[in-house]
Amino acid sequence: MRDPLSALAETLIRLDALLAEGQSRDDVLDVERLSVDSGVPRDVIATLLDGKEPPAEDVTDRIIRRFEHLRETRRRDDGHRHSYGEIAASFGASRASLSNLVNSRKKTQADEGAESRAARSGGPLAATQAGIEEFFFGAPNGWLSAEPASALDDALQPVLAELREAAGEDPLARLRHAHGLRRIAHRAAELSDAEQELVADWIDTILRRRERYKGVEGPETR
Repeated sequence: MRDPLSALAETLIRLDALLAEGQSRDDVLDVERLSVDSGVPRDVIATLLDGKEPPAEDVTDRIIRRFEHLRETRRRDDGHRHSYGEIAASFGASRASLSNLVNSRKKTQADEGAESRAARSGGPLAATQAGIEEFFFGAPNGWLSAEPASALDDALQPVLAELREAAGEDPLARLRHAHGLRRIAHRAAELSDAEQELVADWIDTILRRRERYKGVEGPETR
């Protein structure tokens, strides 16, 4: 399985290559929107966009925090939050079980230090997580427990799609522009050795694909 930080770094390189001349990430990225879509706090998004690793977070803390985030940002049509009872009933649980899970976790967070919480890897029952995700998304998708880098990477995909559409061309062709290559080189210089190797392999793949496409062109298209 690919390291989430490396996958995010590759996405950001692609995003940088698609920016128009004179554009910056700030022109196309809405951190507030990314936070709502991913469940990742704004300060953690800023850390990840800078190519840094965020502080460790206990998985259960993350699940409960994102669950509350969903209740706050994905409200009912009347503007009210979905109740614990409404959500629990959707997967055959009781309101008390869901409420106790959240409230007991909040008490645990208050009683324990961040380091001891981050050291644990436990979480709510898989059925509870799956039920919550199915209620909000229609199917279990791992959204509640996803690593911050993975969650942000997923939230960035629509932005990439919009940039490709705005460019009106194949993203591979965009990478052949000189300013696009300069952006890749500039970004790669900020990455770790392992991430730079990943980028180099990715560029090699693009160049090999380009040559392969050339090889299959007919005489009339050359």
